[in-house]
Amino acid sequence: MMLRRRSSSNSTKSCTKRRSSSANFDEFGFAFIKRKEKRNHRHHHYSYPQPNALKVKELCESLSYWNSSSFICRSQIERFIRIGIPPALRGRVWRCLLDIDTVRVSSDFSYQVCLSEIRKPLVDLGVSEYRIISAITTLGDKENDLGSGQSPDIHCSATFSMDVALFRQIALDLQRSFPTHRSLMGDSPEAIEGQAKLFRVLTAYAKYNPQIGYSQGMSYIAAVLLMLLGEEESFWALVVLLENPKYLSELFDSSLKKIQHQVLVFQHLLKHRKPQLFQHLENLGVSSLHFVMQWFLTLFTSLPCWDTVLAIWDLFLLHGLLAVFRAGLTILQLLESRVLNMTEEAAVLPMLLRVPVDVSQYSILIPAIWSTELQEWEINCMNCVIQEETAEENHTEKSPLLLSPEEQKEKSPAVETPEEDRQSKKEAVGPGGKNVFARILKVAQRYLADAAKQISVANAKMTSPAKSSSAVARQPKKRTSVSFTQAQRRRSQNKPFQNVAVGMDRKGPLPSQETDGATTEYSSHMPLRRLRSGPVGRVARRRSAAQSSCGRSLLHEGSTGQSQKPLSQSPAFSQDPNQACVEPRESPHSVLSPRMVAEVRESQLI
Repeated sequence: MMLRRRSSSNSTKSCTKRRSSSANFDEFGFAFIKRKEKRNHRHHHYSYPQPNALKVKELCESLSYWNSSSFICRSQIERFIRIGIPPALRGRVWRCLLDIDTVRVSSDFSYQVCLSEIRKPLVDLGVSEYRIISAITTLGDKENDLGSGQSPDIHCSATFSMDVALFRQIALDLQRSFPTHRSLMGDSPEAIEGQAKLFRVLTAYAKYNPQIGYSQGMSYIAAVLLMLLGEEESFWALVVLLENPKYLSELFDSSLKKIQHQVLVFQHLLKHRKPQLFQHLENLGVSSLHFVMQWFLTLFTSLPCWDTVLAIWDLFLLHGLLAVFRAGLTILQLLESRVLNMTEEAAVLPMLLRVPVDVSQYSILIPAIWSTELQEWEINCMNCVIQEETAEENHTEKSPLLLSPEEQKEKSPAVETPEEDRQSKKEAVGPGGKNVFARILKVAQRYLADAAKQISVANAKMTSPAKSSSAVARQPKKRTSVSFTQAQRRRSQNKPFQNVAVGMDRKGPLPSQETDGATTEYSSHMPLRRLRSGPVGRVARRRSAAQSSCGRSLLHEGSTGQSQKPLSQSPAFSQDPNQACVEPRESPHSVLSPRMVAEVRESQLI
């Protein structure tokens, strides 16, 4: 009886321990730590919006007929992400946004076959995947033996040595990835299984894409995926994130050059958006590489509020890498006043690496991210600026042996006075990042110039010659000036039709518009004439008819010797600007007086 009582008491104690242990984790699986450790401390008071039953039902319905290529489905998901995804449905939403099932079906890669290949070298090493962290020392010793060539093992090949190095690197990062989360913390069965899953997913991806292999920061991304998805689903989600250009393909590589390039893009963006903050960080010696690399490689998983981290991931899976730039820029905007008041690097850098709780709360940071406007063309312009800078640097960095003596003198740095040095630095930095803005304007001007050329070519193809001639005919000033100069040039070249001096007599028939004279030549240029439509055309036709009748009556009166009328009323001296300006000519029976010629000149000027 005593033994039974003791066993029952022990069982009750174990139950209370399990309850207390389960109660020591929050709703997202992070442990409540009594001691305030800056490195592992997380804020457990979450402020994300509570899910509404009606909204949850609508989201489930939209996910049931999800189509990744449908704009309506993506707009509905964006609406729910803006409201807040319920934690119970977040894994399903991520699965739909990444389109995991389609990628898995279309690939020839088998995850289970890859795991069987991974276990073979582990068996040769005598290491279990469930105790991989405790085998770090063994893997390190084996790697040193293979590197020195002292290992007499038969299996010592290049592939085997690479596997050993890969296992050791992943095992080192396992113990750093979320050490306070239930699935990775301690020696509990759940933690051991979680560590083995994370090890298998990371190793399988290194085998799937040996060009990238395993890189720093992948363990955090795979661990977050394992918190919400299954093991094989997490592997294919990691494949989509690291292979798709929309997401992280421009961040991860074996040499870390891609992440350095993206940090430079963010640095130029900060210089353009927040020039005062950028200059203050430069003066303190805080480089963007020190904190932006951690933000980008871990996708802001270092923020103390986990509900904020998951909301940033929702936005990232929807909009891609652009959301990462928006989140980083928003954090710096919220911390700008604090950073400007600090005067030491030792105070600024820890705050940027460990963002304060009052800034990283869901109710503060997530609405600020949604209100931050950042377009994709801005990121592309920054990329173009960086590419131009690197091209200029590669072009200017020429070997001194290939330079002539004169070029070497020009290449040698000249001695500058302190004032010139200050001025050159000011120009290099530029007030408010004007140099970066000027480069962005140049890139934009190129795009606009190309677009304008395409539009002009399209308009030229669409416009017909008849339309172009009619468009030219609508310009009366150009028409009169061109017709007058052409008439003057042709009269000077044509001997029978020379100009008549003032007060001199000239014999010859008065040319009409129907004869084959100079007037006929001038009338051949009548495409410049106004279109005879509308009230103006009707007035012009009436005036030309009246002038032609006046010209015939004038010839009749001159032949019969009757009194002459002023020639300003004759058709040769018509005030119509649409007709060619021809100087007066006498009929054989009429004589022009100076008064008449003056009236003619006055009518021409009018």
